[in-house]
Amino acid sequence: MTQVLIPSQLTSYTGGATRVEATGATVAGVLDDLDRLYPGLKFRVVDEQDRVRKHMRIFIGQRETRQVAAAVRDGDELLIFGALSGG
Repeated sequence: MTQVLIPSQLTSYTGGATRVEATGATVAGVLDDLDRLYPGLKFRVVDEQDRVRKHMRIFIGQRETRQVAAAVRDGDELLIFGALSGG
């Protein structure tokens, strides 16, 4: 299992949970499992071409990745961050 930190702007998909568990050998696999558990969440993180959206950041532990093909090992922590903007 992978621990996934969910940013506050996506907790409406997880019933308010900021930390959930998912399975997958890659970031894409974890996102697919999250989308199975919490429909609609994946599309907020990646676009139609499976690219991480510009305003989103994904970390595997302390290492940032923009690649959904990046490997995720059992026990890793996946952190999803959304950029804040304002005017």
